[in-house]
Amino acid sequence: MEVLALTEEIRAAREQWRFRGQQRPDFAESTGPGEESVWDFPRPPRLEKVAKKLRVLTSDNRILAETDSGCRVVETAGAPTYYFPPDDVDTASLVATSGRSLCEWKGLAQSYAWQDVDPAAWCYPVTFPEFAAIGGWFAFYPGQLRCFIGEEQVMPQPGGYYGGWVTAGLRGPIKGAPGTGHW
Repeated sequence: MEVLALTEEIRAAREQWRFRGQQRPDFAESTGPGEESVWDFPRPPRLEKVAKKLRVLTSDNRILAETDSGCRVVETAGAPTYYFPPDDVDTASLVATSGRSLCEWKGLAQSYAWQDVDPAAWCYPVTFPEFAAIGGWFAFYPGQLRCFIGEEQVMPQPGGYYGGWVTAGLRGPIKGAPGTGHW
């Protein structure tokens, strides 16, 4: 797996973020028992193992991905993104597109389509050293496919750009909606 070097440009991009998870801003929603706040997530992001089964279903209820070995990336203000090992993904059904992006924390992302759903997924074939563990793993857009944590179907992160999975116990406000770009 290819690893990216940290450049001064990447270091500067990492420093631009105002909120870093040390304390909740005044506008953060309160949490109750069993809930978590996106404002308690760290920046730089953290990779966490997921104890529950993760599933992604197509519109015709076909399993596109299913794992008991998933992980999630949590980052201040964003809904967690969930990653599947490639062995637990029907990679033959995914088609790489021209879509690429650079995350200053994780690395160079490659977008994938499933049939006429574009984008449907992404992965990081090239990562920064801190996220080499998810190099080549797949994440899916819950606004495009049916995504589940255990038996709970998740909602998409606001705005459509980010692929975060919003659960009933997640409190925000969550980055992605208009006017949140400075978070």
